[in-house]
Amino acid sequence: MANAPSSSAEGAKILDGRAVASRVTGLVAEAAVRLKQEAHVVPGLAVVLVGEDPASQVYVGAKARKAEELGFHSVQHTLPANTTEADLLALVANLNRDSAIHGILVQFPLPPALDRHRDRVITAIDPDKDVDGLHPVNAGRLLTGIGTPIVPCTPAGCMVLIREALGADIAGKEAVVIGRSTLVGKPVAQLLLNQNCTVTMTHSRTRDLPAVVRRADIVVAAIGRPEMVRGEWIKPGATVIDVGMNRIAAPERGEGKTRLAGDVAYAEAARIAGAITPVPGGVGPMTIAMLMANTLAAACRMNGRTPVRL
Repeated sequence: MANAPSSSAEGAKILDGRAVASRVTGLVAEAAVRLKQEAHVVPGLAVVLVGEDPASQVYVGAKARKAEELGFHSVQHTLPANTTEADLLALVANLNRDSAIHGILVQFPLPPALDRHRDRVITAIDPDKDVDGLHPVNAGRLLTGIGTPIVPCTPAGCMVLIREALGADIAGKEAVVIGRSTLVGKPVAQLLLNQNCTVTMTHSRTRDLPAVVRRADIVVAAIGRPEMVRGEWIKPGATVIDVGMNRIAAPERGEGKTRLAGDVAYAEAARIAGAITPVPGGVGPMTIAMLMANTLAAACRMNGRTPVRL
């Protein structure tokens, strides 16, 4: 990851997630070819889609196309919205037993009747094939350092972008994570802590949040509130990773038009930050790239090989 991010007109370095994701998937593709040549193993990814949610269909399609592009064995199981929990769990059990499948991803949200008990689906997946990194065994591995965790894709992508901005050694940096979700906030905080950062996790009830954020050398915003983090909150020179993906009204584009916005007021923050991710084009592209990296790593570990370093 030697290429330096470009600079914005405002002064901050723009962390181009599309370019970084392309480099990650390039490394994954090369490693997949070596795995096939040397061990006769093709990484296998199975994606399970239940129902007809349009956004989920788009995400699943993008994941399947990327897997095929990288030479993976890519399988998609599309089930009707009225699928029973028993049938879904039976499919997961079959995929757990399938030696050609190294990664299993169940697309969320599920239809409401199933989504109420999504924990049963998550825990049914073999932790070593849980390429979304959601299984409590992988959360425990990340927390305790016992065993090798599969790290959730978005937090893993955040860490690659932080290294892109600051290099591999971030020990001693003060990091503030805004948002405490199990999908992003908690795992990214643990990843930063594992790299010897001093980490503060903040949330909606944090007192004087702007003052806390102003201490940070690294800010990860993942709270789901459009442009909540203002430029005046940012410490000069800080690295800002904006995980937010919010659709807001854009009357300047015409009546009824919308645009995507992050959790950070980008134009304000970019004048002060040392490096910043845009929305779109920052963290988003890294999520699918890290899913591919997780699938390759799972295939390597199951066959006694060391995964490629990213």
